[in-house]
Parts: sequence; structure tokens; C-alpha cells
Amino acid sequence: MKPISVINSIEVPEGHEEMAIKVRDIYINYFKSKPGFVSSTFYKSINAENTFNFVNIVVWDSYESFQAVVNSGFDNEDGLNEDQMKVLGKGFPDPIKVSPGQFEVIRND
Repeated sequence: MKPISVINSIEVPEGHEEMAIKVRDIYINYFKSKPGFVSSTFYKSINAENTFNFVNIVVWDSYESFQAVVNSGFDNEDGLNEDQMKVLGKGFPDPIKVSPGQFEVIRND
């Protein structure tokens, strides 16, 4: 199994930063309790003009582990999984916007 990185670029309007941090922390604490979670690193932009002013990188031991935890619940109208957590991309309240992507390492220099 290959580890994957989920890179979430997050657009947080001024005044909503604390909410974004709080929601992110809730999800990372949840992910830490699940098989396959490896780590998370959270970044805040130092450039005010960036569209995406936060980036969260979550590493999973495999795409299968990621799918089992993060995407469970997409078929549910409310986007809730069996633990009543909203699935990827639906957990942050408006006006916070998340653009998630899944990546595998192809070079590590």
C-alpha cells in the first residue's frame, strides 16, 4: 500500500479564521482515532493576497484507509457518516470553502 496525502486548500474569509481552525481540529482529532491516519500539518498563509489562506495536509497509510474514513457518507443526503461526522468537503460551514485533493508522492528529494 502506498501512503497518500490529502491536500486541502482552504479559503477562509476574514473574521472566520477561528471557526476554520476549530472545525479542522475537530476533524483531525476524529481522524486520529481511525485506522490508517498517519499525520496532519496545518499551514496559514503569510501573504494576505493569497486566495487560499490555509492549507491542511493529511497523510494516510493508503488510499483505501482514506476512502474508508473520509468518504463514507457521500450517499447520505446530509453527508453524514456512521459516526455522524460530515464527509470531506461538507464539514466546513459557509462561507469557508475547501478544495480537497488526493496525491501520492512521486519524488522525494
